[in-house]
Amino acid sequence: MPLTTRQKKGMLAVNVGLTANTLLAILKTSIGIIGSSPALLADGINSTSDVAYGIVVNVFMRLSGKPADEEHPYGHDRLESIAAVVVGAFVITTAISIFWASINNVYELLNHSSDFSGASQLALWIALSTVLLKIWLAIWTKRIGEQTKNNVLMALAADHRNDIFSALAATVGIIFSQIGYLWVDPMAGGIVSIIILFTGIEIIKDSAADLLNTLPGKELTEEINVALKKIPEVKDIEEISGHRFGLYMVVNITVGVAPDLTVAEGDAIATRIEQTLMDDIDYMRRVFVHYHPVTSKTKD
Repeated sequence: MPLTTRQKKGMLAVNVGLTANTLLAILKTSIGIIGSSPALLADGINSTSDVAYGIVVNVFMRLSGKPADEEHPYGHDRLESIAAVVVGAFVITTAISIFWASINNVYELLNHSSDFSGASQLALWIALSTVLLKIWLAIWTKRIGEQTKNNVLMALAADHRNDIFSALAATVGIIFSQIGYLWVDPMAGGIVSIIILFTGIEIIKDSAADLLNTLPGKELTEEINVALKKIPEVKDIEEISGHRFGLYMVVNITVGVAPDLTVAEGDAIATRIEQTLMDDIDYMRRVFVHYHPVTSKTKD
C-alpha cells in the first residue's frame, strides 16, 4: 500500500474518531450533570480525555508522514509509536481519575451525604447511543489499523472498545439508579475504570516494544528464513535483529558463508540477501548484512 494512501486512511480514522469523541464529550458531560448520572458524567470525562489525546495523535500522525531527511534517514514513522504511548498514558490517567471519582460518589451515597436521586431517561438514551456508535468505531478503526499495519490506530481501536464497556456500565448504572439502587450508578464507573486501566497498560507495553528495538516476532523471522532459502550460498542464519519505524522494518542479519569466498563474493551475497528481503517483504525498508565464515553448519 503506498505511503500516501496509508497516511490518508490513518488520518481519516483519527479525524472521524476525534469528531465523534468531541460530540460525545459535550453530550455526556452536559447530560451527565443535567440528568444527574455520575456514571454518564464519568464517561463524559473519559470522552473529554479522548478528545485531548486525539488532538495529540492527529499532530503526531501528520508529522510521521514527513519524508526522510539528513537527521532522520529512515523517515519519521516512529512518531506513530510515540503517539500510541501518548494514547496509553492518557487512558491510564483517565482510568485513575474515574476510579477515584466513582469510589468517592459511592462513599457519599452509602453515608447519605449525597443528594443524588437517580438519573434521567435522557441520560439513559445518551448512554445507549454511545454504545452503538462506539461498536461501529471500534470495528471500523481496527479494520483500517490492520490494513495499514498502524499501531496507533490499533491503540485507538482498543480505546473505542473500552468506551463500549464504559458506556455499557453507565447504562446499567442508570437503569439501576432509576429503580432505586442509586449506588450502582457510580460503582459502574469504578468498575469500568479498572478495565480502562489495564488496556492503557497494554497499549504502552506494545508501543514501547517498538521503540525499544525488540527482536522481530516469529512471523517476520519465519518470512526471513523462507526468503533466504532461495540463496544457497547462505549456509547459516546466525542472528536476526531489527526495529520498526511505523509500518516499516530495518533489520540486521548475521549469516554464515563458505570460508573460502573472496571479499567481493561475500559482498555479492550480502547484496543478494538485501535485495531478496526487500523484494519479498513489503514493509522492509533497510537490510544490513554481516557475514562470517562457517565450516560445519549448513542452512536449515
